Amino acid sequence: MIAAVQPMPDSPSPSSQIAASVRRRFVLVTGLSGAGRMTALNALEDMGYVAVDNMPLPLLGDLMRSTAGGSGTTAPPLAFGVDTRTFGFDPQELVRRVRKLRQRPDLDAKLLYLECDTEVLQRRYTESRRPHPLAPDRPVIDSIVEERRQIGWMRDIADLVIDTSALSPHALKQVLAGHFALGPRVGIRLSVMSFSFRRGLPREADLVFDARFLKNPHYEPALKPLTGRDPAVASFIATDPDYAPFLKHLRGLVGPLLPRFDAEGKSYLTIAVGCTGGRHRSVAVAEALADWLRGAGRSVTLTHRDADGAGGPGGTG
Repeated sequence: MIAAVQPMPDSPSPSSQIAASVRRRFVLVTGLSGAGRMTALNALEDMGYVAVDNMPLPLLGDLMRSTAGGSGTTAPPLAFGVDTRTFGFDPQELVRRVRKLRQRPDLDAKLLYLECDTEVLQRRYTESRRPHPLAPDRPVIDSIVEERRQIGWMRDIADLVIDTSALSPHALKQVLAGHFALGPRVGIRLSVMSFSFRRGLPREADLVFDARFLKNPHYEPALKPLTGRDPAVASFIATDPDYAPFLKHLRGLVGPLLPRFDAEGKSYLTIAVGCTGGRHRSVAVAEALADWLRGAGRSVTLTHRDADGAGGPGGTG
């Protein structure tokens, strides 16, 4: 099991989740520079939040009051972005304010921390040719290391940590929608994905299953250029005598977990199925699992991370 999206150890009870639905939603977005704060704020704004970035922390109270709404109107949900480039940024003061906001009965306050690998951050800054805001006159790697030293500890008190190292902007928006979408909840939102073990485990996955033991269409010349979305490939994999029992046990494992996740207030779950190249077996299993979950009335997003060209020369599906 891989957990790149990490909730706080003290998850709220179902009763507190119900109470939170009538309180004003407030998300404070912080984390490492370059980890996707602006993408997160844009996604939250698209969901209906009032999104404000890089405003001095002492003005937060004024912002909340000015957007509180008039008599008989409901205050809109608020997303507030802050990091080391913000004027007067003080991580200790930020944490103190967040803890006070969590105690307010009229707010459902969450601290979202965006994490990312140092190598990925360095590449993002190199490709964008932008200086790191912490120390523009120093090498990017030095600034990243220093920023991680200054604020890395904040991830331990965050309500949600998202590692964006392997997430595209679209995938990050999907994860955020799973956690922060507005409106009544109708149960946990599910994301089912296939992937290639050769390209690494998906960091956003909560549950990971291995389909590499199944018959491999990669070695059938007529099937090799296809993917697990093609009926011929799916039918070939289904002839493996262990395929049907595997799906049965997979449904038997995942099915009973979902009501428990619902009861705990978990809003988003990513189930990943992998094979060697991410083109055939994992795709077919992910398709079958997603179909079954939809048939059970669940909200499911299905993605195939490496289905197109993942195998590469010498790769296997």
